[in-house]
Amino acid sequence: MSRETNRFVKQLKGSPIRNFDAAISDVKDLIRFTMGEPDFDTPDFIKAAAAEALNQNQTHYAPSAGVLETRKEISKFMERKYGLHYNAETDIIVTVGATEAITASMFALMNPGDKVIIQSPAFPQYEYVTHLAGGQSVKIDTSETGFLITPEDLTAALDANPETKMVVLTYPNNPTGATYTQAEVEALAAVIKKYDVFVLSDEIYSELTYDGSHTSIAKYIPEQSIVINGTSKSYAMTGWRVGFVAAQADLIREILKYHQSLVTCGSTPAQTAAGVAFRDGDEATATMKAAYLKRRDILLEGLTAAGLKMNNPDGAFYLFPRIPEQYGNDDWNFCIDLARKAGVGVIPGSAFGESGVGYFRMSYAASDENVIEGCRRIVAFLEELNAK
Repeated sequence: MSRETNRFVKQLKGSPIRNFDAAISDVKDLIRFTMGEPDFDTPDFIKAAAAEALNQNQTHYAPSAGVLETRKEISKFMERKYGLHYNAETDIIVTVGATEAITASMFALMNPGDKVIIQSPAFPQYEYVTHLAGGQSVKIDTSETGFLITPEDLTAALDANPETKMVVLTYPNNPTGATYTQAEVEALAAVIKKYDVFVLSDEIYSELTYDGSHTSIAKYIPEQSIVINGTSKSYAMTGWRVGFVAAQADLIREILKYHQSLVTCGSTPAQTAAGVAFRDGDEATATMKAAYLKRRDILLEGLTAAGLKMNNPDGAFYLFPRIPEQYGNDDWNFCIDLARKAGVGVIPGSAFGESGVGYFRMSYAASDENVIEGCRRIVAFLEELNAK
């Protein structure tokens, strides 16, 4: 029997984020800013909804597209927040997290040989799924444009790659926290509308936008848009694994087939609780967002004063500073030293693609105490480094 495994999977190296986090896990008294994990507990009213669902024996299979009442709440949420209109019965699938929504959508719509345009730096999954589906990633370097794709760069990439099937947008962005204004979204939509391509818009951090409000690209090109969102970041529900994909019905029918082959359906009580989060969670999200904004400002002030260079992120809960010049572009070695010498865990920017080399990602979804102490440790480390 041949023990040869899938050649596409064999070429993957696993999650660089989790691999690095594991590499520094032996450091004693480490303050972690490594994972995109809210430090808040899931709000009690959401947990109560899950408990009630269990008490009512909502423990059986859900419909593959998701609990209908949850899809109705998602539909209302998308209209209330972003002015988007999705039919709960035909245009929405509840998925096992946003990551499954991304995977199912990309596999359902791509064919081998298709190209996918992805900004760099970016969350690694988009490139991984493109590879697993037999496609080819086309990177747009955003390190010189505020970590945002410009209409000019997008036009150039589409013209140079006629095999493009999909453009991936993620905003607010992981790892940089950058996001688009309404005018910038409209300008990108005007470009995409000229081409026979889809746009996969990962908007999982949409409710964590600090300056202004979030605008979905589906507002301008709904027929080309596949919108990804979920509960993990906005409602501190990472472990519940509830996301969703929203698109026009003909696309949802195809994505549903792949979703069924992956998971059959998501957890019934978790979906019920998620519906309550989408319906009643605005105040809880606002409270968490205010805390993230406070923490962002503490770190921006402290680390900028210590000499680190970074953009002011307008969303999500990440900083993406340049590493000190003494390290050149060796972000991995810098992050190892910061962990082992200062007791602070962050992620090398190279984990997010070539355009992230020489940077590091710091998640401020951590307690106020850890943010203050972590900032103090980093400042002390930089002062010692500069004194040499």
